[in-house]
Amino acid sequence: MDDEPLEEWAERRKAKIGRLRAVPIVSGYGPKGSHLNPNAPRVIERWNGHAWEPCAFAANLAETKRILYPEAQEPPTPGPAPKPLGSGTGKHRKPQAPRSDRR
Repeated sequence: MDDEPLEEWAERRKAKIGRLRAVPIVSGYGPKGSHLNPNAPRVIERWNGHAWEPCAFAANLAETKRILYPEAQEPPTPGPAPKPLGSGTGKHRKPQAPRSDRR
């Protein structure tokens, strides 16, 4: 049996501390999927290394996404412009018809 060293396991566990998750607040055994109750309130929980502890509340799915994914709210940074296609006869290109303006 291949057991990993304790140090590697501890590093993996420590890396997960601070992770957030959202749990819909529904009564009983109701549906808990976010797409099923988008207007249901949610509790935001943070992993402390041993258990999930509540750290915030959100009124609906849209507010929850703003809390969990703040980087999605920022406008994307423009990257380099795509290069135009060059001339060529690759197998994915249509064959060029002969031009009639040549003499």
